[in-house]
Amino acid sequence: MNIYSVLENFAHPATLFFFLGMLAVLVKSDLEIPPQIAKFLSIYLLFDIGIKGGEELFHSGFNSQVITVMIVCVLGSFLVPFAMYYILKRKLNVYDAGAVAATYGSISAVTFATTTAFLEAQGEVFGGYMVAGMALMESPAIIAGLILIRRHVKSDRKKPEAANNGLSHILKESFFNGSVLLLVGSLVIGYLAGETGERELKPFVNEIFFGMLSLYMLDMGLLAARRIRELRKSGPFAVSFAILFPPGIAILGIVTSYLLGYSAGDALLQTVLLASASYIAVPAAMRIAVPQANMSILLPMSLGVTFTFNIAVGIPLYYFFIQLIW
Repeated sequence: MNIYSVLENFAHPATLFFFLGMLAVLVKSDLEIPPQIAKFLSIYLLFDIGIKGGEELFHSGFNSQVITVMIVCVLGSFLVPFAMYYILKRKLNVYDAGAVAATYGSISAVTFATTTAFLEAQGEVFGGYMVAGMALMESPAIIAGLILIRRHVKSDRKKPEAANNGLSHILKESFFNGSVLLLVGSLVIGYLAGETGERELKPFVNEIFFGMLSLYMLDMGLLAARRIRELRKSGPFAVSFAILFPPGIAILGIVTSYLLGYSAGDALLQTVLLASASYIAVPAAMRIAVPQANMSILLPMSLGVTFTFNIAVGIPLYYFFIQLIW
């Protein structure tokens, strides 16, 4: 294992298309992905990841390793926002701190998909059951963020603008958000369909995945480059947090994976799940449940900085250290 093999991630088509999208914005090109096509690509990736995870669960069953992964993912998703909130609260108001904390407690399915492609390129084996853990990480983060916000505005009766959605609405948004429902539903269908579903969906799930991922990454590059500009309004604190969060949490992910006896491939996926941030499901949920939160801070941080860092630097960097330790 050497640094040159790690840098091969930059030669992966999906990664190169991401930078092509950023370049297009920098040179002010008119290149764009139509919104409906971009939405379809998002749906496809969630469908693909879920189906593959369900198929792997069908083959592996619910063994101790699968259960361990699920527990780690749920606890990580719920507890990370509590730790991050008190850091964010130093510079952000209650609503923004809670929303950003929830975002960083959740996951980026595209970062996960890119990581699986990276591992396949490295010939590294990993368990599809990691998708089951990913599917469980959206809802706990949303609930944790809303608990934090409610707890810190409850005592201030002079703030009628406090989040006013009931618990039932919060739970519904957490568990039945479109992205979460599609991911979990696809996982269940992949598991129930078994070998029949695996055979019938093979061309759609496996053979065109990397092409679809590359197009999606092109759109993400376009969007990320546009969002980065908005961070100028947020000051250095938001940028610093968005850059330092991934490697900081990655250390926790690597140590936890090592202590629990994960394989190197599973360790990288677990680390990326903990070190990524949501820019689809959680922002959408927070926009409804906490309209006071400033999306112009949240999205540039999670998509413009953290996502870009993980794709360009984080994935190969985490893998490099995992290989050294393992």
